[in-house]
Amino acid sequence: MSVKELLVTDDLTVLLGLVSVTVFLLQNLYKPQPLVHPILLGRQSEAGKVRNPGESTVYRNYGTGLLGRFPVRPDANANLVTDLLKLDSSAPRTLWNTKVTNAIVKDRVDAFGTGLIRAAGLVPKESNVLILLNDGLEFLVADLALAKHSIASFTLSSPKLLSQVLESHPPSAIITDSSFLPHVLELIYDSNEHQHHTVIVTGELTSAVAKSARSARIIAWTEVEAAGSKDKVDTAPPAPSDVFTVSFSETASGSLEGIQFTHENFTAAVAAVRTLFPPSNSLSPLDTICSAHSLSTPFGRSIAYTALYESTSFATLSSTKLFQIEGAPKLDVADIMSATKLPIPSPTIAFLKPEHVKALSSDISAQAKKSSFLYSVGWRHKLSGLTEGFLTKDSLWDRAVFDGAREKVAGDFGRTIRQVIVSGGPVPTSDLTPTRIALSVPIVNAHVHPVSAGPVFSTQPLDLQMLPAGSSSDPFSGIAHVGAPSVNVQVKLVGVDDAEIEAGGDPTGDIHVGGPPVGIPLGLGSEDSETAWRKTGERGRVLTNGAFKVLG
Repeated sequence: MSVKELLVTDDLTVLLGLVSVTVFLLQNLYKPQPLVHPILLGRQSEAGKVRNPGESTVYRNYGTGLLGRFPVRPDANANLVTDLLKLDSSAPRTLWNTKVTNAIVKDRVDAFGTGLIRAAGLVPKESNVLILLNDGLEFLVADLALAKHSIASFTLSSPKLLSQVLESHPPSAIITDSSFLPHVLELIYDSNEHQHHTVIVTGELTSAVAKSARSARIIAWTEVEAAGSKDKVDTAPPAPSDVFTVSFSETASGSLEGIQFTHENFTAAVAAVRTLFPPSNSLSPLDTICSAHSLSTPFGRSIAYTALYESTSFATLSSTKLFQIEGAPKLDVADIMSATKLPIPSPTIAFLKPEHVKALSSDISAQAKKSSFLYSVGWRHKLSGLTEGFLTKDSLWDRAVFDGAREKVAGDFGRTIRQVIVSGGPVPTSDLTPTRIALSVPIVNAHVHPVSAGPVFSTQPLDLQMLPAGSSSDPFSGIAHVGAPSVNVQVKLVGVDDAEIEAGGDPTGDIHVGGPPVGIPLGLGSEDSETAWRKTGERGRVLTNGAFKVLG
């Protein structure tokens, strides 16, 4: 057969050729593009050039660099915690169940702060106050009032630490709810410190409870606010390096640990929390934040102050309550929905724990599978997009399969949510892909620790990589990485295998952290936050791209 005969074409050949070219072009034109360039995910940390024997090199966020200055505040005017309440923002927003403006919050802070000095007899720069409140506007008002007058606040990560704190660090006063007052009084009398305690009570204070207080002084919250409503007391403003609060938590060994945080620690933490959102879709007053982290924890308070700074609406979940009447709370979809029962706009940003995210994604996937015969096809198409680094909530498959399931499981929350930050425990690698498909929003995996007011590590919001699991015998293989150190945190690993590192292996050791959000344990002298190292008691591993994996 000659070449001429081979090149003979008919109409069918031309048609098939056109179809092939069209399919090829459509495949390339409509192929989803990655939301972030892969090069940016290939080097997430900047590593130092030298290291000490038995230690890894120092790692910082690649955006900060080894020579860059750590951000210590969200803007040049936010030097103190009280500066985070911006008076130039006049629009109202809802905090828990109260619609307020920043001016109203400031008036309440000024009144309560003056009342603490007049009615409760507290002395600026000398007294300290234990805040034993469930999350709410009163917690923020008390915290800001104490900060304004240089009166250190104490918080507890768990009420079971109360007796230890009363014995080892007796406060000048306690602010608590009337429902918890009998228990507080009992512990005060057991500690033989009742003559030195003033208790400020929110809620309804009955005469019977007040009389049972014996020698402890009981003052109603409303009485304190009324005492300071006129002729405000002005005190010298604190310095950014002054201690703002002491957060007490329980270590892995069961002992009590108190971490001192300054104003600068918390302004730096707010600066770090704001970087958890991509610049193209940052926080705005139109957002509503719900959080699964109690204000009695450093990170929980940093989230609340970020919401305060950004003028967003804010609420916490039912599981954050310090006093749980019905036993340990379940971290499930019902707990997430507890925030939506408050009179706040439907949340757009959610700070959740791994159990919340797993429960929510599992319920959405189960509902989608049950209600749509296109579930398998939709799942495959969403997975294909993830493989290419692409994620959207507005695809055909979302409208056909997943939108209805999200609304069925989570109501308006499933429609309005635009980003989830998960922290508070390790996230299994196997949970990430199903969660991203079910929610179809950016998911940041962050790592927090009581020693830091801000996140220690966090992933890039648009990092959709599906890294292969390692050996089943490797304790790090089944957990998802938590990204690079936060923008103002530096990390090193201690107790590493020098020979393994020299052979090109991933450094593995005990995590030590430093930086502006990192506090100082009680009993230690003040040190420069950028050079001091704090042991977290956790094991970590650095991956080739500079991301970390953390074991508790």
